Formats: sequence, C-alpha cells, structure tokens
Amino acid sequence: MLFLEYPKCTTCQKAKKWLDAKGCQYIDRHIKENRPTVEELKEWHKKSGLPLKRFFNTSGVIYKEKNLKEKLPDMSEEEQYQLLATDGMLVKRPILVLEDIVLVGFREAEWEKNL
Repeated sequence: MLFLEYPKCTTCQKAKKWLDAKGCQYIDRHIKENRPTVEELKEWHKKSGLPLKRFFNTSGVIYKEKNLKEKLPDMSEEEQYQLLATDGMLVKRPILVLEDIVLVGFREAEWEKNL
C-alpha cells in the first residue's frame, strides 16, 4: 500500500504510528516533494467513492488564500484535478492507497475496517 503524508502534519504522524503499530507494510511518499499526478488523483478519486471536494485540504493556507471554497463549485472536475496536482499541500492528507480502496484523511475506525 501507498501512504501519502506531509511529515510535519500531526494527523499524518498519528496515522503512520497507527500503521506501524499494526505491522503494516507501506511505501511512504512525501506529498509536497512528490505530489500526486492528475492521473493518480483520478484513479484514487474513483476508488475512494468520495466526492472530489474531500480530496482538498480545506483547512490549509493555500486553500484559503486562493478562496477555493467559493471557486470550487464553479470548476469542472478536470479543473479541480489539475489544481490539486499543482501543489501537494492542497491535497487532504494522509492518503492511504490500497489495491481497491483509497482512504482520505485518518479516521481510525475507517482504517481499521478496511485493513
């Protein structure tokens, strides 16, 4: 499985600690240094079953600076994918990518159920 994180993010640290305690094997990827591509985002969005808006880090500085709360509803999915791919800090984290499911954000009960 692939674990996308921003190492300074406390939620990511908590998720990583949880994965390690469970003995899970994963590939660790720094979301800012190695940001997701449009193709990856499309695939993950489809596998997640979540609305695309859930992939945005709505509490992040960039999201607020760009006033995305107002702009997203008028953007096409393609435009949103393109925007997410420009900066890993726009993307909600952590993201856990398994073979047939993608978990966005760390909710322990959800992760427990899916692992």
